[in-house]
Amino acid sequence: MGDDIATVWQALLDGASGITFVPCPVKIRNERAAPVSSLANLGPRERFTEMVRRAVGRALLNAELRGSFGSGEVRTALVIGTSHGARLDDPISIAEPPDAWLRGIAADYDFLPIALSTACSSGADAILVGAALIRSGLFERVVCGGADVLTHAKRKAHSTLGTMATSELRSFDVNRDGTLLGEGAGIVVLEPECHLHPSSALGFVLGCGAANDAAGLTAPDRHGRGVKLAVRRALTDANLDAQDIDIVNGHGSGTPTNDVIEAAAYADIFQTKKPILFATKGAFGHSLGATGALEAISVIQALRDRKIPPIVGTSCRLPECTLPLPEAGCQIQGARFGLSTTIGFGGFNTAIVFGGTEA
Repeated sequence: MGDDIATVWQALLDGASGITFVPCPVKIRNERAAPVSSLANLGPRERFTEMVRRAVGRALLNAELRGSFGSGEVRTALVIGTSHGARLDDPISIAEPPDAWLRGIAADYDFLPIALSTACSSGADAILVGAALIRSGLFERVVCGGADVLTHAKRKAHSTLGTMATSELRSFDVNRDGTLLGEGAGIVVLEPECHLHPSSALGFVLGCGAANDAAGLTAPDRHGRGVKLAVRRALTDANLDAQDIDIVNGHGSGTPTNDVIEAAAYADIFQTKKPILFATKGAFGHSLGATGALEAISVIQALRDRKIPPIVGTSCRLPECTLPLPEAGCQIQGARFGLSTTIGFGGFNTAIVFGGTEA
């Protein structure tokens, strides 16, 4: 889809998709996926590390920042979430400590490295942890986000579990039958509001919430209690009510169970005002540990641009989905607050409320 915010965002608004045919040496249900084509010649470990390195460098460049942790100038942490996509396919990665890949990148900037893994919620949880570190006063800046890499083992696992689509990824669609995998990295730079010049802020993290279903290794709680609890905690943390939310970026994995549970949860939470619901996995694929970060950035962009991208692959909305879905070229005037929700294997639910610069 691209290597910079402007390119990727415009592609999303245009309804483009990075999902294409990607051969797999083992038999799987569907050989379509969303790779980072510019790194296709690298192995999983090298591709994964290079994606993170490039995204971190790009985020710092965009933020016009050069501070370091070790110099005492600005205490900075590097918090990256991942589902460790490279480990199952790379013998070196398996032999290393789980955070070895991050230490080298952090050393380039003299940042303190913090790696975390909460399955598909990893990228969102990295932002949640980053916000907590800023609020605590332990760090003056946190560079955080998520990354994951497309591997044969990941694709085989989803095929075997039956969570892989037979054809297209159709978020919140009656004809959905599974997800398709992707890869990528998304990084944001967090600072306390008191350190920012108003013109330099792209958006604000206003509230975070998390909950665990405790229902199974992969299957979510069918009543959506964890999803609703995470969202309500995020709203409480942001000191907002459900009717304050203007847009929602849903997890929208396209799997039969998840989309119904998620849609029903939103119907229960947003009973008065109905925010517009969008999803990006039809474009990005399900990028596993990166997805929460990519979707958070999409919410910030939507609030800034007053535009919402269409949901690629969705044509017939689920009856459980009571929130309006965006059409191509959808524009929103006066939108102030957005919600991003991520749902991971193991019952991990994370919700983050963002405010635009006019919030």
